[in-house]
Amino acid sequence: MVEQHLAILPVALPLLVAPVVALLPGRRWAQRAAWAITLMTTTLCFVLSARILGDVMSAGPSHYALGGWVPPWGIAYKIDGLNALMAVIVSGMGALAAVYAGASVKRDIAARQQPLFYAAFLLCFVGLLGMCLTGDIFNVFVFLEISSLASYALIGMGRNRRATTVAFQYLIMGTIGATFFLIGIGLVYAATGSLNMADLAARLPSATSATTARAGFAFIIIGMALKAAMFPLHLWLPRAYTYAPMLVTAFLAGTATKVAVYVLARVVFTVFSPSYAGTTIVDELLLGFGAVAVIYGAAQALRQTSVKPLLAWSSVSQIGYFMLGLGLLSAAGLTALMVLMFNHALIKTALFMAAGVLLYQTGNLNFAALAGAGKRMPLTFAAVVVALLSLIGVPGTAGFISKWYLIIAAMERQSWWMVAVVVTGSALAVAYAWKLLEALYFQPLKTDAQDNAGRGGYNADAKGMSARRAAASPALLAPTYALAAACVYFGIDTDIPLAAATAAAAALGLDSGLQ
Repeated sequence: MVEQHLAILPVALPLLVAPVVALLPGRRWAQRAAWAITLMTTTLCFVLSARILGDVMSAGPSHYALGGWVPPWGIAYKIDGLNALMAVIVSGMGALAAVYAGASVKRDIAARQQPLFYAAFLLCFVGLLGMCLTGDIFNVFVFLEISSLASYALIGMGRNRRATTVAFQYLIMGTIGATFFLIGIGLVYAATGSLNMADLAARLPSATSATTARAGFAFIIIGMALKAAMFPLHLWLPRAYTYAPMLVTAFLAGTATKVAVYVLARVVFTVFSPSYAGTTIVDELLLGFGAVAVIYGAAQALRQTSVKPLLAWSSVSQIGYFMLGLGLLSAAGLTALMVLMFNHALIKTALFMAAGVLLYQTGNLNFAALAGAGKRMPLTFAAVVVALLSLIGVPGTAGFISKWYLIIAAMERQSWWMVAVVVTGSALAVAYAWKLLEALYFQPLKTDAQDNAGRGGYNADAKGMSARRAAASPALLAPTYALAAACVYFGIDTDIPLAAATAAAAALGLDSGLQ
C-alpha cells in the first residue's frame, strides 16, 4: 500500500502535519512538540525521497495519478532522475534545517510564535517538494504560492525589525514573479488546451497559435527567473538573506532558488524542448546575464563587511553558474546544472549554518567584531574553511566537481569565454573567501573586554565571547559538520548526483556524454 503511494507521501505528510503544528499553544511543551514533529516529518520525507530516487535509478521513471484520474484530465506526478534528485535536495536540507532549528528558533523567534513558525516552515517545505514532484504545470503554480507565502511569513517572524520590511519587499517581487508565471501558464493553456507537462510537450508542436505559445514561454521564463533571483532580477535576494532568521536563510539558500531553476529546466527541456528554446533568445540571455552575474555577484561580495551579506551576494554569483549551465541547452549543460545545484545546496547551507553558530556565540557577524573568533571556535572555523574551499572549487571538494563539469559542458560547445568566466569567478571567490578567513583567524584575537564593548544583537547580557561559547549546542553543530563533511565526500564520490543527472538527461532523450 505504501509502495503504491510512495510518490505522493513526501507531499501529503507535511501538508497534513502543518495545520496540527499551527494549532499547538504557545507553551513550552508545545514548542518542544512542534520542533519534534517537524523534525520527524522532514526526516521521514527525506527517507521517502531517497527511496524514490533509488527506485528511479534502478527501475526508471515512474508515474502516479492522484485520485485515479488519468492525465491529462487529472493531476499526475512523473518521477525521473531530474525531480527525484531535487526532492532529495529539498528534503535533505529540510531535515538538517529542522535539526538546526532545535537551538536557533529559540534565539530568533518569540516563544508564543514558535508553533506557527514551524507550521510555516512545513508549508514552505511542502511547497518546494510539490514543485519538484508534480507533473502538472498549474500544480507547480499552486505549490509555488504555498512556498512563497510561507517564506514571507518565515522571514517576517524574525526579531530584527528590518525583517518585516524585507519580507514585504520580497512579497512584492515574489507576487510579480508568480503573476508572470501564471500568465504564461494561461497562454500555454490557451494554445494547447492542456496543463499536464508531458501532454503539453506532445501538443505544443501542433499548437493552434505559435505566437501565443511563444508569449507563454517568455512569461514563464521571466516569472521563474525572478523567483530564482537570476541577474538582473536578483535584487530581493541579498536583503532577504541578510535579515531573515538564520534558519530561514540557511534553508532558503539551500533550496528555494534551486527549485525555481529546476522549474525552468523542466519547462525548457520537457515542455518546450531545447530546440524550441534555441529558436528564441533565451539561451543567449541566460548565457550573457549568467556571465555578468558570476562576476558582478562576486565583486559585490568583495565589498561586504559582514558575513551574511557576503554569503548572500555570493549566492547571486553562484546562481550565475546555474544560468550558464541552463543556457547551454545541452545534455552536458543539464548534467552540470544538476551537479551544481546539488553541491551548492550543501555548500551554502553549511556556510549559513556556520554563520549562525558564529552569530549566537559572538553576537555579531561584522568582520571587525569577529576578529580572531576562529581561534576560540576551531571546530566551527574548520567547517567554514571546508565549505569555503568547496565554494571556491578546490580539488577534492564538491565545488570542484561542479565547476569541472560546467567547464566540460562549455568546452563541448567550444565556449572558451565561458571557461574564462568560470575561472575568473573562482578567482574572485578566493578573494572574498579570504576576507572571511582573515577576519576569523588571522586578525588579532579580541579580549573579552574589547568583545563586550563592541558586541550587540544576540546574547547582549553575556560576559564576553568565552562565556558565550557554551551557546553552541549540538543541534547547531551537528548539521553544520555533517554538511561540511558532505562537501568533501561528494568531492570524492560523485556517483549519486552524477548518476541522477545522467539518468535525467537520458529520460529526456539526451546523452550527456559525461562519466
